[in-house]
Amino acid sequence: MRLPDATTPEGRLRWAGVVAVLVAVAAVAVVGWRATSGAVVPEVVGYEVLSDTEVTVDYLLTRPEGTAVTCRIAALDVRKARVGVAEDLVPADGPAVVRREVTVRTSARAVTGVVESCVREGVGAG
Repeated sequence: MRLPDATTPEGRLRWAGVVAVLVAVAAVAVVGWRATSGAVVPEVVGYEVLSDTEVTVDYLLTRPEGTAVTCRIAALDVRKARVGVAEDLVPADGPAVVRREVTVRTSARAVTGVVESCVREGVGAG
């Protein structure tokens, strides 16, 4: 593949297009990196309905290393109504990605478990 000839109008237009694409890719990369760097991100990897009164939620938590986080885990019934909730305090020590398993007591049979929110300790409730 040959490089565009900058001495012709078509070549200058191609160069401008190449530069515009490179600038756009760089801008998207910077915005994406800023949006995710330092983020607290939970990901449910499984759940198990233990009984009519308990469900266990297994999740991965990605957070900045050395950051304490509190996550709110909920159990939902067949109508997606919350039938139980538990808070999980993840201490600051340990790796940036941790696997957690939380048992939630329920007032009725749950059909699933979800992580509703995770917030850094000292930042506020969520």
